[in-house]
Amino acid sequence: MVKNISVFFCTECGCEVSGWMGKCPSCGAWNTLVSKTTVTGSTKSKKQADAPIFTTAQYAWTESNGTIPLSEATRTEYTRTSTGNDEINRILGGGLTDGSVVLVGGEPGIGKSTLLLQLADSFPLDKDILYVSGEESPAQIGMRAERLNVRNSKIMLCAETCFETIASELNRIKPALCIIDSIQTLYSENLSGTPGSLAQAREVTAGLIRLAKSNSLTVILVGHVTKDGSIAGPKTLEHMVDTVLYFEGDNMGNYRILRSIKNRFGRSNEIAFFEMCEHGLKPVDSASKLLLSGRPVNVSGSVLTSTLEGTKSLVIEIQALITDSPYGTAQRMTSGLDRNRVAMLLAICEKILKIPVSTKDVFINVIGGIKINDYACDLSVITAVVSSYKNIPAKQNSLILGEVGLTGELRPTTQISKRISEALSLGINTIILPGSCKKQIEEITNKKNQNNISKTTSLCDKISKCEFMYVDNLFEAIDVLFSDKG
Repeated sequence: MVKNISVFFCTECGCEVSGWMGKCPSCGAWNTLVSKTTVTGSTKSKKQADAPIFTTAQYAWTESNGTIPLSEATRTEYTRTSTGNDEINRILGGGLTDGSVVLVGGEPGIGKSTLLLQLADSFPLDKDILYVSGEESPAQIGMRAERLNVRNSKIMLCAETCFETIASELNRIKPALCIIDSIQTLYSENLSGTPGSLAQAREVTAGLIRLAKSNSLTVILVGHVTKDGSIAGPKTLEHMVDTVLYFEGDNMGNYRILRSIKNRFGRSNEIAFFEMCEHGLKPVDSASKLLLSGRPVNVSGSVLTSTLEGTKSLVIEIQALITDSPYGTAQRMTSGLDRNRVAMLLAICEKILKIPVSTKDVFINVIGGIKINDYACDLSVITAVVSSYKNIPAKQNSLILGEVGLTGELRPTTQISKRISEALSLGINTIILPGSCKKQIEEITNKKNQNNISKTTSLCDKISKCEFMYVDNLFEAIDVLFSDKG
């Protein structure tokens, strides 16, 4: 029996609910739910059978439909195509893999369309590219291409939002790369619901994935984000695609960060820095120099540490500000650090070092907008807090590393060689390390292991000129870092 029922969907993220709510249960936005009438019964079942996920079911997601033992599975060498940008190639694991689907998310105006148009321009000239835009007209894209000096004649524009029409164009043109800007604007005629709704986004994405796998077509999807920064629509989208990239940064600033959250063809958690110029985005050669540019010298509350982002080591600056609280409850503000982790470190400061942070407002910031989850930065956070509280600068030109336990002990740090090599390239000659890392340093400086640690013969020579200070607990660390300050 066919019935007409009313459902409500969020205009921000597309979440569908059976009744009206003041607040969207998915993205948390207020007064964004609007009513929509849908048809249930036999008619819906027929439409569902014609949905993209079913109409393209004749194509398998994988080449093998049978079940085989793991021992008989042979490795397949995937074909990769260079994007023409070394930083993007590194994040993707060597380039765009044929048949892969990449999801790119970011805030409005951050530069997603600019990045992908530049990527299409640097793509090999012997490969066709289809740029599908559901938000801009071809004339608007042409204006941007003129500003970015895009000259690739193989780029074809398609201003369509209907999945069936786009699939027909893909079969006709047979491009090597398809860019969808954005997935929330696409819809299928065989599904009920507005573009961007949960059902439409999920089913259309599934249809594009099947087309990509069956035709060795690389597809890049642009995804809108919600107020909390996550990609709008069902979380299933991130599970379905092969690679998820987030474009981060301040719209008013000049620098952007492209972060790999998931990658089935390479390492995840890789990052690349870009500078927004008049003619588009330009890769930044040395991210650490960029993050440390303009750093104040000999001031309290500022320290240097190192964090790992995939295979890349970054030297970053952490600043802390401790002030008397005018309120009954002290404030805790963090930027770039996990707030719960910072709360734990502040509790250690009060318990072990007897610093009364419970009555102080604490503000901690990672310069450059970097978000870090590396526990090796624990000691640097506590050092910055102590430095700001005492109004005494910490030891200058030093890199501080070490995970801090609840009893004040310092735990070892991983991948020391990468962190030290990056610090030495910036002229940092003093390294503060947990005592348990001394054996790792001795292995690096050992001539027997020199060729195994680094391909360059100059690393051990540089390390020999570096001053290492080993500490086992917070008391020793504070004594070493502030010993020359009286």
